[in-house]
Amino acid sequence: MKTLRPAFTLIEILIAVIILSISLIGVLKTYSESSRFITYLSERNKRSLEDSLFLSTNILRYHKSEKSAYDILERHVKIKEDTSRTIVKKTMRKIFIPPEIVITPPPDTRGPTALVNEVVLKHTHSASFWHFKIQSF
Repeated sequence: MKTLRPAFTLIEILIAVIILSISLIGVLKTYSESSRFITYLSERNKRSLEDSLFLSTNILRYHKSEKSAYDILERHVKIKEDTSRTIVKKTMRKIFIPPEIVITPPPDTRGPTALVNEVVLKHTHSASFWHFKIQSF
């Protein structure tokens, strides 16, 4: 008489396939989310680098206007290379500057007075920066 070897039944195989499928779906979902997040961070970092082109001392005069980085930089930097100039001219931001904040020392206390302006650069990834100016001591 022949003895049968123990083997997996069809139900056990189906349950194993279902468990593996659910695990694989979870891994792929996590990978997809992290990939989107990494892409977002990469784009945001590129925009931050571009935003730095707009942060010159004369940015406060461009409230509620759309300017290219070239418009802001042309007074300070001469760009002779055509490719670079074209790229800088295409880099555009809408500039918004809310009312300035005056920081003063408490009454009967000596200390500096400062003017603080928020500079909001609106684009695909909007960003806010702060401009400080010490007025007097």
